[in-house]
Amino acid sequence: MTAHSATASTAAARARTGGPEDNGPKILEHVLGWTFVVVLAMLVTQLGLM
Repeated sequence: MTAHSATASTAAARARTGGPEDNGPKILEHVLGWTFVVVLAMLVTQLGLM
């Protein structure tokens, strides 16, 4: 491995965007998403926007 490829692979390993991890609790994310949808629907209904 050359010095350039070692530096590139190290930089690629650290190049995270801060997004969600792939190994997190999927059910919690799913429940929170649906909770948001329900709350938004209730708000829209209460404001008479639909």
